[in-house]
Amino acid sequence: MKKVKEYFLITIGFLIVAISVKFFLEANQIAAGGVMGIAIIINKVLPNLSVGMLMFILNLVLFVFAFSAIGGKFGIKTIYSSLGLSGAVWVLDKLVPNGLITTNVFLSAVFGTLIGGLGMGIVFNQNASTGGTDIIAKILNKFFHIDIGKSLLIVDFIITLFAFATLGVELGMYSLLSVILHGFIIDNVIEGFNICKQVMIISKKNDELSKYIMEKLERGCTIFSGKGGYTWEDTYILYTVLSRSEFIKLKKYIKEVDPMAFITVSDAREVLGEGFNNIVGEE
Repeated sequence: MKKVKEYFLITIGFLIVAISVKFFLEANQIAAGGVMGIAIIINKVLPNLSVGMLMFILNLVLFVFAFSAIGGKFGIKTIYSSLGLSGAVWVLDKLVPNGLITTNVFLSAVFGTLIGGLGMGIVFNQNASTGGTDIIAKILNKFFHIDIGKSLLIVDFIITLFAFATLGVELGMYSLLSVILHGFIIDNVIEGFNICKQVMIISKKNDELSKYIMEKLERGCTIFSGKGGYTWEDTYILYTVLSRSEFIKLKKYIKEVDPMAFITVSDAREVLGEGFNNIVGEE
């Protein structure tokens, strides 16, 4: 069931990206990096080849090259999501040849990037990717020893330069804006999915609270020894990490058993380990 859920979310993710590509970016020729950006640029020169078909061909070529050049260290989920995205755009090209929703290029760049970033964030959150520039970045990393992050920026920057040359200065600027926004949106979407509450509690009811956390919420907790700065009395500090809904339940329980408890809460942007995301990414 876990695998079914992962592939279901990946499918939802790349379908959302396909919608952003077809109805916003492709429709207004905004080459927002990646294989999609390359396909839009080639489509401008060779309009008889659809963007979806070009994406599918480019991804196939990149995967074949990657398997021969860097050993093909790409998981099944990445292959599925990248080819699935290409296929979805290809189908939309057939079903809706003119997918133009608005002729306002600024709105298309903003909403296309927002919607696409949401979809990519869902895919990345399942330890997959939509392929494309990831593959080129890994090839650059292997042969030129450039960091993956820098490689991605270099590839997308080169694509936007071609966008300036083929699509014009204005569309090239919108393409660059979309590339810049994409990274921020994807990061925030992933953080939104994974954010948890890091809770520290000082209470005289630590036994009841720890029992509630472990038995009712089915989460672990750790108790630290401490000393009060004013009274110098020995005390204990209970530490746990919970989802937002679990923290609401805990807060309500603390209010019932110890209204005088002292609680500090902070956001944990990423939590790895038992009960949360696996520290070893799965493909």
